Amino acid sequence: MRRSIALLLATMLAGCAHYSALPLATTAPLATTVAALDGPASSTPLTVDQVVTLALTNNPDLRAARLKRGVAEGQATQASILANPSLSGAFLPLLSGAGTVPAWNLGLAQDIKSLVTYRARRRAATASTRQVAADIVWQEWQIAGQARQLATDIIIGTRSRPTYVTAYDLLSDRNGKLERALAARTVTLVTVAPDRVALQAARTSLNTLDQTLLSQRHQLNALLGLTPDAVVPLATAPDLPPFDPAAIRAGLATLPDRRPDLLALRLGYAAADEQLRVAILSQFPDLILGDSASSDSSKVINGGPNVQVGLPIFDRNQGNVAVARATRAQLQADYAARLAAATGTVGALLREYEQLAAQLAIARRDLPAARIAASRAQAAFGASNIDERGYVDLVSNRFAKEEEIMTLELALFDRQIAIQTLVGADLPTIDLSAEQAGSGR
Repeated sequence: MRRSIALLLATMLAGCAHYSALPLATTAPLATTVAALDGPASSTPLTVDQVVTLALTNNPDLRAARLKRGVAEGQATQASILANPSLSGAFLPLLSGAGTVPAWNLGLAQDIKSLVTYRARRRAATASTRQVAADIVWQEWQIAGQARQLATDIIIGTRSRPTYVTAYDLLSDRNGKLERALAARTVTLVTVAPDRVALQAARTSLNTLDQTLLSQRHQLNALLGLTPDAVVPLATAPDLPPFDPAAIRAGLATLPDRRPDLLALRLGYAAADEQLRVAILSQFPDLILGDSASSDSSKVINGGPNVQVGLPIFDRNQGNVAVARATRAQLQADYAARLAAATGTVGALLREYEQLAAQLAIARRDLPAARIAASRAQAAFGASNIDERGYVDLVSNRFAKEEEIMTLELALFDRQIAIQTLVGADLPTIDLSAEQAGSGR
């Protein structure tokens, strides 16, 4: 008998969870080099696509977010477990009186109400688990879009910097000559003032570009889980997925079936709908069915079924039903608002892209004339056929046109990346059919 009890206790303990410590980090988990990151980084400099891959693998926020799936799966597992029956018993030794033996009683009961709501609770938990998975994929889209944006901005900014430096050096040289002439009193302050203003503007533009590039590099390092001083070598040109505005505009109708945030909202709505079912089913009175047996001190044994029913006089779960209805209505409105914003934002960005493309085409058309004028001015200045002020103005006009083109190109890339992030071009997908997303079953 003792062996059997010991064996039963050992079996029960073997199925129990055990505690193990999970200490917090004592130092910032940041890598110091790109080579120390997880994931493929086989070649340097890195392409934009490789930067995206590294971001999806190493981003600290994504690593934390992915652990939410385990929480949701645990909740779904808990929802799929039936309520335990309850066992009650008592042993009552004889203390005094006419009895001859100790009395005892034994009962077994099961909560029936938990069985009534079981299927709805399980469907709600399943939908919530899928919602978490969709939310994680949507966060991956955001991280990938940020990585594309930052890498592209850094590449374009680095490529454009020599133009800013050349323009600044030209104006600096011109200003130095004028300052010396002003000191010799061969020119007036009125003559020097415009060049000082132009030089200050060129210095401000160069400083702003350098500040922006440093900030973007720090943001990219944080996105990849690197220390701020780590160097991320990048390619000289951005490699982005193919971009077809017409195809994107035509695919807007199917966007709700592909966007993880919209799928997550639909799954959240499905979970709320099942929670409403649970709240309505919970109006069913508390019902506990069981069986019991007892023996009194005179060895009289009784046994039979017993029922315990809650009387829904005051609490008919009306509050929880109202909350569940309001929650479902709110999620329905949230989905409609997000759907409108998703379609409207992509449409607006496509229109902005078209406008920028037209402006860039005009700027590129005008650039050859500005370059020819600057080249001729340089030749004329060398032959003393044009004064230095005219030469500087024509060359500065060429630099201004080149800077305008680079600014428009960067804005065009920004719109393209934003659109491709919103529609999921070459980004992770969630394996979830439209029927599952709509019903959560």
